Amino acid sequence: MKHLLPVVGLLFVVNLTQAQQEPAGDVKTVQETAKNYMKQGDYSNAVLVLNRALQSNADNLELQKDLTFAYYLNRDYVHALEVAQKFPDRQDADVQSFQLLGMVYKAIEEVKDCEKMYKAALKKFPNSGTLYSEYGEMKYTKKDYAEAIKIWEKGIESDPGYSGNYYNAAKHYYFTTDKVWGLIYGEIFVNLESYSKRTAEIKNVLLDGYKKLFSDVNLTKDQDTKNEFVKAYFDIIKSQSSFIGSNGVTPETLSAVRTKFILDWYAKNATRFPFRLFEYQQQLLKAGMFDAYNQWVFGTAANLPAYENWTKTHQEEYNKFDYFQHNRVFKLPAGQYYQSVK
Repeated sequence: MKHLLPVVGLLFVVNLTQAQQEPAGDVKTVQETAKNYMKQGDYSNAVLVLNRALQSNADNLELQKDLTFAYYLNRDYVHALEVAQKFPDRQDADVQSFQLLGMVYKAIEEVKDCEKMYKAALKKFPNSGTLYSEYGEMKYTKKDYAEAIKIWEKGIESDPGYSGNYYNAAKHYYFTTDKVWGLIYGEIFVNLESYSKRTAEIKNVLLDGYKKLFSDVNLTKDQDTKNEFVKAYFDIIKSQSSFIGSNGVTPETLSAVRTKFILDWYAKNATRFPFRLFEYQQQLLKAGMFDAYNQWVFGTAANLPAYENWTKTHQEEYNKFDYFQHNRVFKLPAGQYYQSVK
């Protein structure tokens, strides 16, 4: 599972309180050895050293999680399940324990057991964005799209700082008639996870999402305007429809449209709907970096050579934003959830 977090690194964090029979340093050495074997693709040797370590440290959860992961990578799902299915009964079972068991269940397509496990895990960890994200992915692969988006939405509401649910929800909404939430969640995602392969994917979703938004003269057609946040969004953005209709969707036109949107939003809706994404856009606008930000979001998706040329002809502007972008932390507070989950 690509969203196991972080896939290798965190699986080898030593829980010193669990190393009761074997010195902590020895456990750490074993884990590092197994980690290196896994990096080399030598999963059998990773399994060997972890099993040997567990002979003298049988109850060590961290070693058991490492062993489960090694079996999983080696496609030995029978033994992986043998180890991981005991995790839910442990008092010290953590989110990663349930993640690993979920990965194994998905690999062997044990859907009922997997769903039962996720439900139990979320009772224990009701604010785990990771578990919501992966539970929703399981539902989505089984084409239960309506349930999947409900789960991802719950993950966004419960754990607003976790990027995976925004990623999944943005892609889901892009393929529906909805025109707003794919844009909102996609842009939040690229600010939470700014430099990954998934970032480039969602930048394309954002550019095409704005084309979708303005494709019909009637922007609100088939939209959930009973939702007050969505209604407020359309009340402002629809005034830009004729401008986009005459000039098309480009990084430059989007920068102009979104500048006007933020100015109007803060004149009309900021008190009623405080929203970190729009606060961040306003911050960039005031700092003279909003054009560079829009180029960063949309330029690479629209025309990479043109974007690279822009960075050269606007080098000072680009450098200022690039430095800021690499040194800021984008955090979302709780309580700014405005979606109406159906």
